[in-house]
Amino acid sequence: MRHTISVLVENKFGVLARVAGMFSGRGFNIDSLNVAPTHDPSLSRITAVLKGDDVALDLCTKQLRKLINVVDVTDFKEGQAVARELVLVKVKADAKSRPELLQIKDIFRAKIVNLTPDSIIIEATGDDEKVNALLGLLEPFGIIELARTGRLALKR
Repeated sequence: MRHTISVLVENKFGVLARVAGMFSGRGFNIDSLNVAPTHDPSLSRITAVLKGDDVALDLCTKQLRKLINVVDVTDFKEGQAVARELVLVKVKADAKSRPELLQIKDIFRAKIVNLTPDSIIIEATGDDEKVNALLGLLEPFGIIELARTGRLALKR
């Protein structure tokens, strides 16, 4: 089962390693991991998407709360959070395929952030399903390169 965990931590050296070590030590596979400062520069938010069972997750969150520098731990249940992902995708684009790529971009409310004679870089944000649907439509054009942030989430 997939879980989205948000860990608010003090912005200190080694905290990420301890938190990631806790996940792997409990047998979780990390699907995505995001770390960034919050509005308070002394705190960072770690958002992780994990695969594992509920019992192990409960033990893991209890142990995370005991770690030094951990301020808060939240396990988002379905519908409890607003979750988004950012993707940058470079796609082959010749004069013939550009109009169709622009249509796809508009449908997904994405942006063009770079344009060359033979490629286009599209930026899009949305939930996992939206990003995956966009990538599925862009695949036939030829994806040259791709970067995804992984899921970010905040409690409703």
